[in-house]
Amino acid sequence: MPNQPVQIRPKSPSTQKFLDVWEIKDDVVILKNGTIRSVLLVSSMNFALKSEEEQAAVIQAYTQFLNTLDFPLQIVIQSRKLNIDPYLDNLKLIEKTQANELLKMQTQEYITYVRELVELADIMSKRFYVVVPFEAGANKRQGFFKRLAAVLSPTNIIHIKQKRFEEMRDELLKRVDFVAEGLSAIGLKAVPLDTQGLIELFYTTYNPQTSEQEKPGNFGELSIER
Repeated sequence: MPNQPVQIRPKSPSTQKFLDVWEIKDDVVILKNGTIRSVLLVSSMNFALKSEEEQAAVIQAYTQFLNTLDFPLQIVIQSRKLNIDPYLDNLKLIEKTQANELLKMQTQEYITYVRELVELADIMSKRFYVVVPFEAGANKRQGFFKRLAAVLSPTNIIHIKQKRFEEMRDELLKRVDFVAEGLSAIGLKAVPLDTQGLIELFYTTYNPQTSEQEKPGNFGELSIER
């Protein structure tokens, strides 16, 4: 039989091409449009268990907090299946070191019970995040001589970009402190994610199945593109 022509499919573009993230460094997410973001991990509150007076106070404090904002916020809620593997591993270690046979048997039964309970009930864990943005003002159009100087001394442009990033980051951190204080007044604890925390957040968000099997390493800083 004559040789059949082999069709070579074009390599599909990487998923990273479709992400808005350009770089993660210095505990800040840099987007491709030049804006930056900080992400706060926020504690939860059992609102239903509070009295009517307490609920009214929380609502009032939350309303006051929103009225003081002059910039947008994004609230993100992530639901994940509860991962109890570390807890079960710890129980297995206790079982192995248990000298009392009765306690050892009870530990085995408890491990089985917890594992079956999570599988049958499909227990989910929730995490709450607040995304704080910062966008620099529109830059004025550069003149011919400034653009010519930029071409002749590219190191100067890099220095300016880094300096501008530090200025933007300082302004963003002021917003982060303001938001954390406002949430604290409501009774919520907010902690900004560092670089490693941001990497793990994006990794688990876009790789939910893979992240259950392996964890990202300590990358320090992550750049999507260069």
